[in-house]
Amino acid sequence: MIDQILLVAAAAFVGTSLVGVYRIAAGPTMPDRVIAINVVGSNVVIVIALLAAAIGEPGALDIALVYALLNFLLSIAISKFSVERGGVL
Repeated sequence: MIDQILLVAAAAFVGTSLVGVYRIAAGPTMPDRVIAINVVGSNVVIVIALLAAAIGEPGALDIALVYALLNFLLSIAISKFSVERGGVL
């Protein structure tokens, strides 16, 4: 029963990730795109963690942790790049 709830929750986060992908593609401004990239990255980490809990594989949590760190570094890189181009986003 809990496994099914975790899978439904993971599916819901995949749905919100798809909305984020749309915002990345069609975002009217750069800040919209940056926030959408962060949302999609966070949702991927959550989905990996939920799937790890659903299938009982704690090793997948290491993958989620590494992906979260990469998502953070991506945010820092985008911020640094935008400041070097002459503005804050």
